[in-house]
Amino acid sequence: MADRITLQVARYRPEEETTPSWQSYEVPLRKEWTVLDGLNYIKDHLDGTLSYRWSCRMGICGSCGMTVNGDPQLTCSAFLTDSAPGPVRVEPLENFPVIRDLVVDIGDFMNKLPQVKPWIVREEEQPLEEGEYLQTPAEMDEYRQYSMCINCMLCYAACPVYALDPEFVGPAAIALAQRYNLDSRDEGAADRRDVLSAAEGVWACTLVGECSTACPKDVDPAGAIQRYKLTAATQSLKELLWPRGAR
Repeated sequence: MADRITLQVARYRPEEETTPSWQSYEVPLRKEWTVLDGLNYIKDHLDGTLSYRWSCRMGICGSCGMTVNGDPQLTCSAFLTDSAPGPVRVEPLENFPVIRDLVVDIGDFMNKLPQVKPWIVREEEQPLEEGEYLQTPAEMDEYRQYSMCINCMLCYAACPVYALDPEFVGPAAIALAQRYNLDSRDEGAADRRDVLSAAEGVWACTLVGECSTACPKDVDPAGAIQRYKLTAATQSLKELLWPRGAR
């Protein structure tokens, strides 16, 4: 196996350029190295001007999401040897404005996230002296999968609906809403309904399923969306058959 591999990295410096360009770098090809290790090598030894996000290097923080050879991936989990002999093309995540090089603006998601109230909502808190809100393992299993989301934005980059309609609430936000809707301690499902049931909510999804394919934590946002579609349809049917106030 060769001891070097080429990374073709998308560059964009808005203060100097009007359009993105490509720049190639040769980095060591080591069995344990990921694409993120290659980018760090470039930053430390070849070109200190390269900009990208990263933090934990353990697939937990979600900050190092980029497009690797055409697919949205966490660069800390994408091994260089899987792309040998190369080259490895590294680009910013699709469907987001590019701030600089591989750094994208996720402000749209951050604005949408609080709309689905991704926290436990209760009409009335029980007194502290009554203790904790206990859950059975079965109750926790109801929402555990959706709680694994790390806000990496890979699902938004993979979503063809979000690419065409930026008003779409999006897979991660909906999955996180379901995480709380299914929590036995939560009483906020009605508060989230207007957002989730709107035209830009679950009904905008065409069930391509790329969001679940791209998810590095097996959250299955496509499944969360379809599950809520059933909930919303059932609730609407109940209201049609038994209008509020009817006896």
